[in-house]
Amino acid sequence: MAAAGKGPGPAASATTGGIVIGTRARIGYTAPVGTTDDARLRHLTVALPPQYAARLFEAQQAGAPDRKLQQIAAEGLKEVYFQDSGRRAGSLEEVRFTGIEHVESDL
Repeated sequence: MAAAGKGPGPAASATTGGIVIGTRARIGYTAPVGTTDDARLRHLTVALPPQYAARLFEAQQAGAPDRKLQQIAAEGLKEVYFQDSGRRAGSLEEVRFTGIEHVESDL
């Protein structure tokens, strides 16, 4: 719980406003035949919506392994970066988030 007069804590802020993920990692995806789906080294900074922030915080608080946190982040990257919140790449099935050099987050 946040201290009086200091506003909401980080978890509450993230789950209402989302979270920004910055990463340099190999990111690939599963898509229909004929598309370029090989993992490539990408440097991304993406604002993920509140539902992904909530899932990340809940998983972290529950002691989830890094792989689970990476999976949640990959789902967020799929929706926001690759599919542009439903405006493209609708047939994209899965994003693979591997070879991580660094990951940073900010509210």
